[in-house]
Amino acid sequence: MTTTLPTDSSARLPGLIRRLTGDEKHAPSAHSTIDVLQVLYDRVLRVTPDTADDPERDRFLLSKGHGPAAYYAVLAAHGFIPDAWLDDLAGPESRLGHHPDRLLVPGVEIGSGSLGHGLGLAVGTALGLRAQGLLNPRVYVLLGDAELDEGSNHEAIAYAGATGLDSLTAVVVDNASASYGWAGGIASRFTVNGWTADTVDGRDHEALYAALTGHRPRHPHLVVARIESKG
Repeated sequence: MTTTLPTDSSARLPGLIRRLTGDEKHAPSAHSTIDVLQVLYDRVLRVTPDTADDPERDRFLLSKGHGPAAYYAVLAAHGFIPDAWLDDLAGPESRLGHHPDRLLVPGVEIGSGSLGHGLGLAVGTALGLRAQGLLNPRVYVLLGDAELDEGSNHEAIAYAGATGLDSLTAVVVDNASASYGWAGGIASRFTVNGWTADTVDGRDHEALYAALTGHRPRHPHLVVARIESKG
């Protein structure tokens, strides 16, 4: 599979995001993910509109799907969807819903928005690729810290660590919105199960890039992207 050189969507993203209206209550959720999404699509993911169905592509799964404005803007910036689609978020004829739909939006790998499912789906995706002998694609999944209150995540964390699922990278955007938290911080609930982990400033693009590409053999990898508190 051919890949393209890194791109910089910084100039286009603010204008694209402003075109998305009608879901202002989830604007903080969208804003919390924008830097991670930009670094992933500009510099890390090996996927383009031309390779969106290539078995050798990297996969990105948005588990934090209840505020998808930034995701849609990044997809438009990289040519997966037309810019004009952004003007009709969740309209009667729109393909862009308040939750992303993989059957309607090119480049979207899963339907999401019901919190707590994305990590398990990412584990299954990585296992499926391994079973098919596809060892080059990586699977990235983006979660919010509050999602980790959902018990399904802990089974996925334990299973991925036990099976050495080293094609998997989970990114947790930490805006201190979890109800319960975890003794020792977010990373500790992963590393105790055999994951490697990096905790970085979620607005620092160079730190994000280093963490997102810092996976090690035989271990799934976690990136905790700390940002300003939601409160």
